[in-house]
Amino acid sequence: MKERTGNILVLNSGQDARILKALSTELRIRILELLNGKKLNVSEIAKTLGIPQSTATVNIGVLEKAGLIKVENEKGERGSQKVCSAQYSEIIISFLSTTETSNRIDAIEVEMPVGLYTKFEINPPCGLCSPEKIIGFLDSPDSFWSPERVKAGLLWFGKGFVEYKFPNNALYKGKPLQKIEVIMELSSEVPGTNKHWPSDITLWVNEIEVGDWTSPGDFGDKRGCFTPLWWKLEGSQYGLLKTWIITEEGSFVDGEKISEVCLTDLHIYDHSSIKVRIGVKENAQNVGGINIFGKGFGNYDKDIVLRLYF
Repeated sequence: MKERTGNILVLNSGQDARILKALSTELRIRILELLNGKKLNVSEIAKTLGIPQSTATVNIGVLEKAGLIKVENEKGERGSQKVCSAQYSEIIISFLSTTETSNRIDAIEVEMPVGLYTKFEINPPCGLCSPEKIIGFLDSPDSFWSPERVKAGLLWFGKGFVEYKFPNNALYKGKPLQKIEVIMELSSEVPGTNKHWPSDITLWVNEIEVGDWTSPGDFGDKRGCFTPLWWKLEGSQYGLLKTWIITEEGSFVDGEKISEVCLTDLHIYDHSSIKVRIGVKENAQNVGGINIFGKGFGNYDKDIVLRLYF
């Protein structure tokens, strides 16, 4: 799991092998060092490092695909040019302990597309879009029933909820359930963006309220690593990757306890599916809306993840 805090990237050695591979050559590290705090085009990078432009292009492509640099087309004296900038000024690698690695192996993970909800009750402002286009009509809750919703990579609404049904793989594992994790990229929702726009976002599992996380705002200071270029810069660009954890000791968000709700309260073995509901309550202290980012949007290129540990 990678976590972004400002322009610092924390990589998990057990989950971010693709990004670590992009950092595996001295040349790519030198490119990142060169781009730290500045923007350069491909020719300038090649000239500074004393390498062929074709070599620079290939390695820049690897770093861009890994989300470590951003490449934009800008007008130059001789037409359009590709200008590169680093996404992070610091990269930290976190190594899993032996115990964590063992627990992670004995787990089942399901990733649910953000558009495959089975139930919703929402209020405008609202909308959803795929990485290619807006789906249906903006601020129309009825558009959330569009068959195109299965392609959604971003959805948003002011208050209410969306609910997903995950397969209950705990019924077939043959081992006691130890922990549940629900992971998704989230932000508040406001017309335009506003980094100071708090919203109390609530998670329910099997219709049991697990607890809240307060999003600090709706982020639009820079384009999300995976947000498509057609999506206006004035719109929500990325969120924060949040992990709800439910154990027999209670419920947590990113390790901080939020409630006494425990696994037993969820009656996991009484249901053929696991219902995961996310939303903003009408009576919340901060009714600041919600953006849910999935594949093709935001900073993580992930849909909603449910992970069961045994």
